[in-house]
Amino acid sequence: MRAFLRLAAAAFVIAVIAGLRLSWAVGGSIRLYVTNSLADDITVIDLGTPKVVDDIRVGAGVHGACAPADGRSLFTTIESENNLKVIATATDRVVKTIPLSGRPNQCGSTPDGRFVGVPIRNRDRVDIVDITAGRVARTLPVKVPHNCYNAGSNADMFVSSMGDHQILRIDLRQMNYVQRIPLEGIPRPYAVSRDEQLLYSALTDFHGFAVASLAENRLLDRVELPPAPPSTCPLEPHTPTHGLEISPDGKEVWATSLADSGVYVYEIGTRKLSSEIPTGKCPNWVTFSPDGKYCCVSNSDSNDCSIIDTQSRHEVARIPVGKGPKRLVAVQLPEG
Repeated sequence: MRAFLRLAAAAFVIAVIAGLRLSWAVGGSIRLYVTNSLADDITVIDLGTPKVVDDIRVGAGVHGACAPADGRSLFTTIESENNLKVIATATDRVVKTIPLSGRPNQCGSTPDGRFVGVPIRNRDRVDIVDITAGRVARTLPVKVPHNCYNAGSNADMFVSSMGDHQILRIDLRQMNYVQRIPLEGIPRPYAVSRDEQLLYSALTDFHGFAVASLAENRLLDRVELPPAPPSTCPLEPHTPTHGLEISPDGKEVWATSLADSGVYVYEIGTRKLSSEIPTGKCPNWVTFSPDGKYCCVSNSDSNDCSIIDTQSRHEVARIPVGKGPKRLVAVQLPEG
């Protein structure tokens, strides 16, 4: 009888745990995935709560994170293993591992999830991965690659060249370069407008960002943030601004100040800069929830993530994550 009761109790606990997991993994919810670069895991935050709801072990040196538009998958790059892993967001489990040609950095995914661009830092190249085929479909040369970025098109992808001080556009139908955008500085994190007319890029040793025209293929301006002391952030010692992204409505650019531990909002239409919004220490990367309600910032030196309400421009939560958080992406789960 006692053995039966113990088994029944164990079954009850398992059922409760499963029920709790299903309670947050519901269609339509928005999850924030944060890669912990000095560890081997990805922290998962439910932005509706907001609370940590899962932790995914993926491998030492987890770096990049990107996702297709349907919210069914998450792609992440693992430096120690030289591969790209595919995670099913319904279960937060790795379902596919794809070998790469070298040590990867920040990835970019097409909206349909067919292709993922991955810069290969130690081989001066970019891998274009065919997710359906589960292999690298094409490799292109690029001098000191850093980040891949997709602006919402299935037709092309961007990759930055720190060695040549430019951003390159890849035509995914030709599987080749079709444009090179000069920046007159070493590009760090960057973002491209959805109409692919303007590009905003942080630069090495510059507290602010550059603005370039894709239509005219030239640098237009530099936007300097208010003065700040030299950065002492160990993960990004020469990059005063390392996080940068365009808001989903296309009206603002949010950029970090590592030394000041904050983020600024640049209004594209008026070219006005907001006052600084405080974050944790050494804000590293910026992403938005798909509905534009929250701006999320990884803080690499305080090992937490700032959740900022984009309307009030105030931090509404600061959530502890893993060690050395860097890249992060918000994914809306599909209904049903």
